[in-house]
Amino acid sequence: MIYWILKAILGPFLKLVFRPWTEGLAHIPTEGPAILVSNHLSFLDSVFLPLVCPRHITFLAKSEYFTGKGPKGWFKKFLFSGLGQVPVDRSGGAASERALRTGLRVLSGDKLLGIYPEGTRSPDGRLYRGKVGVATMALESGVSVIPVAMIGTFEMQPAGQIMPKVKRVGVRVGRPLDFARYQGMQNDRFVLRSMTDEIMYELMVLSGQEYVDIYASTAKREIAEAHRAASESVGGADRARPGPPRAVPPRILPPPHEQPERRAS
Repeated sequence: MIYWILKAILGPFLKLVFRPWTEGLAHIPTEGPAILVSNHLSFLDSVFLPLVCPRHITFLAKSEYFTGKGPKGWFKKFLFSGLGQVPVDRSGGAASERALRTGLRVLSGDKLLGIYPEGTRSPDGRLYRGKVGVATMALESGVSVIPVAMIGTFEMQPAGQIMPKVKRVGVRVGRPLDFARYQGMQNDRFVLRSMTDEIMYELMVLSGQEYVDIYASTAKREIAEAHRAASESVGGADRARPGPPRAVPPRILPPPHEQPERRAS
């Protein structure tokens, strides 16, 4: 209910001010479950994708958004609940299994599930390595995976910027990806990595982003460490700081009829 109220109230204003453009919305099914996988450039991705999508999208969001204290914590919980997000613990291990089950419950209700396979927002506007949980969920559920590219949201509001700039943003939806050839292979780590790389390749093509074959969380840590080391060193401001991680091309899956050789787990 909150989702549709926010969309009805804020939707016309956001469309008037930011004039979001769309391509390929017809690839999103009008009914039934599907997984929408998107690049993650800004907090605003979770605003503009639901804004232009004709159906309700349920996102998996980190639980910290729902546990804050005081007025700010209450507002965050209200906002993220209203945006159709459900809390999950992303600390790994057993928490990852619980997040997987939460996503499968959403899909079992014939809903659209939104996932950011990078796991966190891009620190510099580039596309980073995807985590294999999305592949596991796709094989466990058997539903279609639809790539979605958010365009321009990083320039509008990169991480750390409070007020967004008034810029036009875009949402480009690709054709559903068919992973039926891997059905029953959800315990094969090589298959999960191959599927995830195929998803990230499609996102790279749709978004036009430069691809970096490391996790975004690793890139954030390296950037923070480089900045800290530079600030602590004598004359650090005059030294050349390490640049961002070197971009490398993603691995591309073979054609669907060429299944990868099974590897032992």
